[in-house]
Amino acid sequence: MPKLKTHSGAKKRFNLTKSGKVKYAHAYKSHILTKKDTKRKRGLRQGDYADVTNESAIKRMIPYK
Repeated sequence: MPKLKTHSGAKKRFNLTKSGKVKYAHAYKSHILTKKDTKRKRGLRQGDYADVTNESAIKRMIPYK
């Protein structure tokens, strides 16, 4: 079986936990922050876990992570 190519965008955005969940950082935290309120920005700092329905697709994109 040949080696699989890793999706370049996915490897930068997702990580796997020891239990196999897919972890990611929130979007919309890089610029135009003046119009976003503090509470919203504080919430965006926290990481989150991908939905179970998307997990298999993401794991296929990052086979060696």
